[in-house]
Amino acid sequence: MTDDAHAPTSPDRSPDPTGTQTGARPPAGAPVGGEDTAGDRPGWVRDTVVFLGGQTVSLFGSMLVQYAVLWHLTLQTRSGAVLALSSVFGFLPQAVVSIFGGVWADRHNRKLLVIAADATIAVTTLTLALLMLGGADDLWLIYAALAIRSAGAGIQTPAVSALVPQIVPTRHLMRVNGINATIQSAMMLVAPAVAAAVYASADIVAVFFVDVVTAVIGIGLLLLVPVATVVRTATDGPVSYFGDLVGGLRYLAGHAFVRWVLVLFAVVFVLIVAPSYLTPLMVARTFGPEVWKLTANELAFSIGMLVGGGVVAAWAGSRSRIALIVGSTVAFGGISIALGLSTNLWVFLGFMLLLGLAVPFFSTPSTTVLQETVEPEMQGRVFGFVGIVMAVAMPLGMAIFGPLADVVSVELLLVLAGVALFVVVGVALAMPSGRRAVEAARRSATPEAAAVPSDG
Repeated sequence: MTDDAHAPTSPDRSPDPTGTQTGARPPAGAPVGGEDTAGDRPGWVRDTVVFLGGQTVSLFGSMLVQYAVLWHLTLQTRSGAVLALSSVFGFLPQAVVSIFGGVWADRHNRKLLVIAADATIAVTTLTLALLMLGGADDLWLIYAALAIRSAGAGIQTPAVSALVPQIVPTRHLMRVNGINATIQSAMMLVAPAVAAAVYASADIVAVFFVDVVTAVIGIGLLLLVPVATVVRTATDGPVSYFGDLVGGLRYLAGHAFVRWVLVLFAVVFVLIVAPSYLTPLMVARTFGPEVWKLTANELAFSIGMLVGGGVVAAWAGSRSRIALIVGSTVAFGGISIALGLSTNLWVFLGFMLLLGLAVPFFSTPSTTVLQETVEPEMQGRVFGFVGIVMAVAMPLGMAIFGPLADVVSVELLLVLAGVALFVVVGVALAMPSGRRAVEAARRSATPEAAAVPSDG
């Protein structure tokens, strides 16, 4: 989630926590256009490293809490209903708030929104820690904290995604997003071990305190990055929040290419993420319930994502985003079928590694192409809709595939999901917007921003 850093800091680039800047150089994101006609903005590397470094620290603390809460509820209650409710409180508020979070990201300074969300989450976590130190252990306290943290993510996620193009020049977005994916994958490997060590040696309250510290560090680093409020296109008068929300929906309705990317993202997310969460069940049923086998399943996927993110960062910057999205979707389909047909554990683990490897080749160009294509003043709302998809797709997919896994084998579900992904690719490429995107990809190395912006 970071980029290389060698750019010196000059006196006219003093940090300004208000999001404005009076020095000779413009603050990040001041231009409303996305073209690099005058070259890369001076100091962007330093700003990118500081910003994404802070976000990485904050993400690490959040992941510790995620694992610790799951384990705590499992060990203390041993109740499937409790875990199900925790998932609802952990996902649903983000889906709801993302609707408005995207609008706020287009109306207000995105840096200040991220800081406010981080601070609210940190205060909530600190309050829960102090209450538990005082002896409170009611489940509703944990549910309430999960809901507030989820709502904060609904504000933070679209703001961060829309803020990155304000800092990073367009031609470097794929690389930076690839590094972002690599670091997130590394966190997936490291966070469970650290959370387990802290939770085992102390308790869940200690994990909460670690999260508060990481949030403070993340906020402090973000304060060092100058980020301007995006200049909005002139209108006939002030626009209400509801008017902005309707404007975002109209934008999606009229922008065939962006709509095509979002729909493809949503369908693929449902068809591949939910079945992949059932792979531990297949391992236990088919290969045996030993803990090391379940651990190997998770490690194979995480290592694959780690390697895939690195490859995307190092190699895919100049590649067609559409080709990567379509190619990785085809790979998802083939790998899903192969997983379902695997009869040997090591072969199965090999395909899990390949599945993880393919994920950054889909998620990174999907994010990048939206950052490159969508106008700066609309990116918050568009990424708000992306956040809704990400928050809803997992519960929706599990609601479909979970009960089916008790009726038919997981192997069959994986094969069917793979076949469905092939059908999705065919339908996507047959759509007019899909054909235009592919044609644009053939004309240019980074063509997607030139895709037809409307149905007309």
